[in-house]
Amino acid sequence: MDIGDIRRAAEVIAAFVHKTPLIYSSSFSSMTGAEVYLKAENLQKTGSFKVRGAFNKLNSLDKKSVIAASMGNHAQGVAYAAAQLGLHAKIVMPLSASIVKQEATKGYGAELELHGDSFQEALQYARSQEGHVFIHAYDDEKIIAGQGTIGLEIVGELKDIDTIIVPVGGGGLISGIAAAVKELSPHTEIIGVQTESAVSAYTSFRNKKIEERVPSSTLADGIAVGKVGDITFAIIEKYVDDMMLVDEDSIAMAILLFLERKKLVVEGAGTVPLAALLEQKERFRGKRVVLVVSGGNIDFTLIDRIIHKGLVSSGRIGLFEVTVDDIPGQLHALTGLIAGLRGNIHTIVHDRLSPGLSAVQTKVVFTVEARGKAHLTEIISAIRARGFAIRPIP
Repeated sequence: MDIGDIRRAAEVIAAFVHKTPLIYSSSFSSMTGAEVYLKAENLQKTGSFKVRGAFNKLNSLDKKSVIAASMGNHAQGVAYAAAQLGLHAKIVMPLSASIVKQEATKGYGAELELHGDSFQEALQYARSQEGHVFIHAYDDEKIIAGQGTIGLEIVGELKDIDTIIVPVGGGGLISGIAAAVKELSPHTEIIGVQTESAVSAYTSFRNKKIEERVPSSTLADGIAVGKVGDITFAIIEKYVDDMMLVDEDSIAMAILLFLERKKLVVEGAGTVPLAALLEQKERFRGKRVVLVVSGGNIDFTLIDRIIHKGLVSSGRIGLFEVTVDDIPGQLHALTGLIAGLRGNIHTIVHDRLSPGLSAVQTKVVFTVEARGKAHLTEIISAIRARGFAIRPIP
């Protein structure tokens, strides 16, 4: 696969997909010291970049039935492309796939079957089925070329890019983008990002051989892939400059920041480039950086918990317990102290039965809204300075 394949893919899919916007972010630039742009594939049809590769692959077929395995976004891309091209699509998802993505896949007209507890089990099952053309989520040159059209769009719109940061699961997105960008802008650094909960591509890149790693539970379920692809790994080795890992707290904070600062709904996998940028600001300070925002198909049944986790990680919400004498005036003194420092108390819970408390003591658990970590530390320090025993709750 080469740049010619990617250019041909761009011609094939042009009538079916959006040319997504490349958005300059003044807020993320100010926060990180970099010049930050967002390639907003969360605004793509089906809410993900996956539809690009799906159209490029399905348009090349002469058979009428396809099958694919997916955690969700590839499923929706294949289902939508098949419907537009008049093909029948069967999608296999693991039992752990979100209900939101299951329903969306059926909504695009695909036949859905749930099988296995992991993506790898669903993948093996789908490959064993006869009577359909198997559409791999990432380890296929037509799929990779389709995803590579994102790279063409980025370098066609923005010059002198120092770094492009890309989410990585099985490697289809980053290998396509890297193959396009390195041909057109060789000086541009291509960096992949995985979550610490799914590290196959990262460890394979570091050890220079494909290594399988079983993913654990993660907010970035779209990149929770246990084994990087054979084709994609060869391209990654050739073109990708570095791989990074981010933790779950950073992902939660990035989801929150996209909502709060950019008014964009972005799924966990799509936020890992921002999480990486925030974790290593100094590395990218002063550079022109493009973050590939790969998708926006977040499970809204989890979003309140994700937002809460992000608020806690950023210090905007603090939980702590204070041991006080159970006498009149103590709670008033505490709440007055917090209010005097402009902390906003959300909840107060009394606990008089914890081990270690005397008969005249109580623990009071506070949930407090603050402006950030420094403000929260100021509140906790002031309570401690007044002689109260206080313990922050992680």
